[in-house]
Amino acid sequence: MVTVKTRFWILIALVAVSGFSQGMLLPLLGIILEQNGISPSVNGLHATGLYIGVLIASPFMEKPMQKLGYKPIILIGGALVSLSLFLFPFWQALWFWFILRMAIGIGDHMLHFGTQTWITTTASAETRGKSIAYYGLFFSAGFTLGPLMTNLLSVSLYLPFIVSSLLSFAVWSMMGLVKNEFPESDQSTAHLSGSIGRFMKTIKIAWIAFLPPLTYGFLEATLHGIFPVYGIRIGHDVNMLSLIIPCFAAASLFSQIPLGILSDKIGRKKVLTFVLAGGLISFLLAMMLEHSTTALFVLFAAAGLCVGSLYSLGLSYMTDLLPGTLLPAGNIMCGIAFSVGSIAGPFLSGAFIDIFPGISFFFVIVLLLVAVLLANLIKKEPHLEKA
Repeated sequence: MVTVKTRFWILIALVAVSGFSQGMLLPLLGIILEQNGISPSVNGLHATGLYIGVLIASPFMEKPMQKLGYKPIILIGGALVSLSLFLFPFWQALWFWFILRMAIGIGDHMLHFGTQTWITTTASAETRGKSIAYYGLFFSAGFTLGPLMTNLLSVSLYLPFIVSSLLSFAVWSMMGLVKNEFPESDQSTAHLSGSIGRFMKTIKIAWIAFLPPLTYGFLEATLHGIFPVYGIRIGHDVNMLSLIIPCFAAASLFSQIPLGILSDKIGRKKVLTFVLAGGLISFLLAMMLEHSTTALFVLFAAAGLCVGSLYSLGLSYMTDLLPGTLLPAGNIMCGIAFSVGSIAGPFLSGAFIDIFPGISFFFVIVLLLVAVLLANLIKKEPHLEKA
């Protein structure tokens, strides 16, 4: 069996491959459906399948992990992702692909739930932010590289899916070297009505920590899904937009670890205040300079440096606030918050563009960042003694 350090890097590798498959699927399926004559509205609705899968699976994962341990949950999730990716090219039916998207959402969430909870539970308080920052860094790296697989479409429709499936399987198989462990159990909470009581208790204690993942999901899905539509409407070239958008995720690769280490030293709330303010300023400037291609390159990168780390910072903050027995529920809630943001972002921003065509698309993002920043400032600094 492997050492704790090696286990950590195997878990991180799984997260990177998960990010890679998600980053590949969004543009790849979008392009294929567009080429097959599917309308943009149906295409966008189809893309929500991944996040619907996450929401479907979320309430049912905590108890199985308490009984089976981390490893089986990760193995089942990884197997579901690999198999679903492999099946995509063999039957090009819209409903079948939607089911596969939901299956990948379920599998990815199982994988993330297992890896997140294992990492957050075992990371020491002194290095927690740094450890979880690696989680965010490698997911973002995978998500950034995933869209490159669209280039393989010119060779074969089958190739991107099969390569991604084999890559997922190769990393998944490394879990055979890892010894299973179990999360903390708490008999005093075992008889709450299902997991609902534990979720309510988790939200009551750590609601402030779920806002950053929600915000990150909103930003990621909106910038990738709706900004290209808005950018074309205000006169930007499609090729330029395809270069501007990745600047957000790419820039976050440089700030994840420094911000994680800084949050270990000065506290999560202070760092979250700083990055939310930085993101707010970046998108305010984008509102004013949205017709300048150069300005958008710079401001998307600046925003990524700040708010591109919101998910990992929120995850660290949640781990600070909750006792060990509620960490599984907390990790599920982070995934739910991210998915709610990912579904709401394109819908709300798309509706905003239709209803208020004369107002900048970035106004919606600015409003969200103002609300989350105010909540973070108003919320009193909690006592972080673990129960």
